[in-house]
Amino acid sequence: MITSKQEAFVDAFCITGNATKAAEIAGYSPATARQKGYSLKNQFAREIEDRIRQMMVDHIPVVVDKLKYLIGDAQSESVQLGAIKDFLDRAGMKPTERVETISLVETMSEDDIKRELASLRGEVIETPEVLN
Repeated sequence: MITSKQEAFVDAFCITGNATKAAEIAGYSPATARQKGYSLKNQFAREIEDRIRQMMVDHIPVVVDKLKYLIGDAQSESVQLGAIKDFLDRAGMKPTERVETISLVETMSEDDIKRELASLRGEVIETPEVLN
């Protein structure tokens, strides 16, 4: 069970990110705050992680509103473009990464290249029949 002092430490740590400062804010002695903060940070790591995650989730509407404002009202086109990219990325519409294709043209014969080119154009090339 977490005490009110420990709860105050978790709250303060989530805001400051500093274990010593959080221990002092929670009411622990400044003389022992460094050691106590380190100990409490480790002891309540899971609670701190959950609380920070919840704080981030709680701010999502504010962030989305800010992105929408930047998309529509930013003076700089580059700022608008960056906001649009961020908005789409967070919506799961991130563009595919560039994929580099390695061609085997160097190893193909001239006839193979001509057939490939014709195939890409939708043309049919008659190939000489091989005599047995």
